[in-house]
Amino acid sequence: MKRMNYLHHALQIRKTRKKGRGVFALEALPAGIVVEIAPVIVMTAAERKKLDKTLLHDYIFEWGADRKSCCMALGYIPLYNHSYKPNCEYLMNFKSELIAIQTLRDIKKGEELQFNYNGAGDLDAPLWFHKK
Repeated sequence: MKRMNYLHHALQIRKTRKKGRGVFALEALPAGIVVEIAPVIVMTAAERKKLDKTLLHDYIFEWGADRKSCCMALGYIPLYNHSYKPNCEYLMNFKSELIAIQTLRDIKKGEELQFNYNGAGDLDAPLWFHKK
């Protein structure tokens, strides 16, 4: 991942009506801008099996080319909510152990920033919390 400037100062954590907490824009944001870059804590496949039995399962990301390990992102990243019609995407850098959040379209002041938890996979696939 090349060195980027980002707009963490333009983000705010607030409560949402249905999803707990979320990340919101404090100002209008243009499409294609990186709003956050966060380090991750990488865990092994064995550690992931243990985490899958805890509440942290809902906040970890699959990690690595084989997707067998996982990571916990720091910063605001665990608090972005899911949308099947996202206004942001997450970009993973396995070598640098970073995740970046980039806007997909212009975002209005006060709008919640959301990404699709399915990542680059089947974007319409039901997620674990929709299968319950």
